Amino acid sequence: MAFGQQSGPPASSKQLSYLLSLIKAAGHEGFRDARGPLALTQRQAAGKFTIGEASALIDQLVNGEVGDPDASSPPALAGRPDAAAERHEDRQATMLRGVPAHLLVSELERRGYHVRDPDEPC
Repeated sequence: MAFGQQSGPPASSKQLSYLLSLIKAAGHEGFRDARGPLALTQRQAAGKFTIGEASALIDQLVNGEVGDPDASSPPALAGRPDAAAERHEDRQATMLRGVPAHLLVSELERRGYHVRDPDEPC
């Protein structure tokens, strides 16, 4: 088999449109946008799937097996376009809790903010 060739019959257009709707429901703009998070190949990011690949990815998306295993939102919320953004912000907030205050202050000051001690009078 040549490099980059599919290893089976191509997925139907109906299968691809359903897969694309699931990917958009998961918060991605399309196949290319979902390439990293869903571990798609370059060929798949171009919308070229075999029947088996498309079926497997559809099953994973429907069952919620693809994506962040730490996502705390229930499957009903997974279809909301802003759910992915909310989960991303929650992960960022969790990460920031572990960062020492002096590092946060220096980063905020680097960005142009003025930071004061909360115990200082205004």
